[in-house]
Amino acid sequence: MNRFFLSLLFVISYGLAGAQTNPEDKTKVNYPYSLYLPKDYPATKRSYPLVIYLHGGSQRGSDLTKLTEYGPPQLVSQGKEFPFIIASPQCPDGKYWSTDNWLDPLYSDLITTYRIDPKRVYLTGISMGGYGTWQTAIAYPDRFAAILPLCGGCDDSTQICRLKHLPVWTFHGTADDKVAFGLTDRLVKRLRGCSGKDQVRFTRLINEGHEIQYLYQQKKIYRWLLKHHQ
Repeated sequence: MNRFFLSLLFVISYGLAGAQTNPEDKTKVNYPYSLYLPKDYPATKRSYPLVIYLHGGSQRGSDLTKLTEYGPPQLVSQGKEFPFIIASPQCPDGKYWSTDNWLDPLYSDLITTYRIDPKRVYLTGISMGGYGTWQTAIAYPDRFAAILPLCGGCDDSTQICRLKHLPVWTFHGTADDKVAFGLTDRLVKRLRGCSGKDQVRFTRLINEGHEIQYLYQQKKIYRWLLKHHQ
């Protein structure tokens, strides 16, 4: 099977799974999650920014240790420190980030249990998590201060203008053979048509493929997220 058809199958499977974006139409489900608290959290009384990270398809299941394969959970497991709280939910086997209403239960649990600044909540994800970032933001356009989807897409592109007020920085490799580069390119063009260029930042990774999880090691993406607030 050639790269075109592999990419097409990947897009169709994620796209069909995300056709329903209204959270009121979905079952509320408590997904398990790993949590990182900044080193100084116990000694302070202030509120902290929250970054919600959505993993890719290969980390689905019921074992949170799978999340440490890459991304922010891996960096945390290696001893990396961050000035914000990180919540990393795990999507069950056979489901997508668009299958259930997992965000409302997660957000409610986090906001009532930890000192979180509700004006500084951010969403990021890669591959299937990149899809989840786009789709979740469209379903909850006023929940986040900024989003950062990596190599994802969104079948609900006709609703993309729901994000016209939201700062977006998205990345995609032009040689991606799993999630077509054109999906992000199309979304960005449509979003810029309703919000203007200032709110949307698109980094095209020339000749790079699907494996762009190394971006989570770069401080610049976290600096960009943290400068935004509602």
